Amino acid sequence: MRVHIQFSKSKEIIPFNHQEVLTGAFHKWIGKNNIHDNLSLYSFSRLNGARLKKDGLYFPSQAKWFISIYDKDLFKKLLSGILDKPELRWGMIVNNFFVQQEPDFTFQTEFKAASPIFIKRNIENNQKHYIFDDKKTSELMIETLQNKMRKIGLKDDSLKIEFSTKYNNPKTAKITYKGIENKANICPVIIKGKPETKAFAWNVGVGNCTGIGFGAIS
Repeated sequence: MRVHIQFSKSKEIIPFNHQEVLTGAFHKWIGKNNIHDNLSLYSFSRLNGARLKKDGLYFPSQAKWFISIYDKDLFKKLLSGILDKPELRWGMIVNNFFVQQEPDFTFQTEFKAASPIFIKRNIENNQKHYIFDDKKTSELMIETLQNKMRKIGLKDDSLKIEFSTKYNNPKTAKITYKGIENKANICPVIIKGKPETKAFAWNVGVGNCTGIGFGAIS
């Protein structure tokens, strides 16, 4: 399930690297739990509606954000938390939100990157970040999603995931999180498989670190 959140305008300039704040807001709203970020069954988008300033972002009217969660009980906690503590930061407060159920994904195969898609692996004690034109990205995105699917008992031998080769403006973004620089991708993905598999990906995102603001799709 997905909640679309609208915030009041910002009263301060927001730093470009603000995913830690969004992650903190998410955990504030869901409260104490035993979820594990290394296999997160949730994802969230970037803040949308900003004007670009020299030293950050400014939201002159409102900001929009969405959060998707596979687990319905956790989703209910999220909604309750939003109502109880609607403040984000920078003078921004939740002024409206609405819930979206999973659409019918029978025919949809292309999904936009609502937050940069991050793909990483540890190789000989070094961490490698993969970009959209690397041949291994498809295999690695499938592997990560299948790991999450196994956690809930979902299986789909027809699953295929790849970056769209028809998209004419793929980009990479360097995003710093807790002092660590991560190289992620801004490019649509093509997902083929059962409708329920695509719905699962729509909720939990693709790639690594969806629990800290990477890999949300729409």
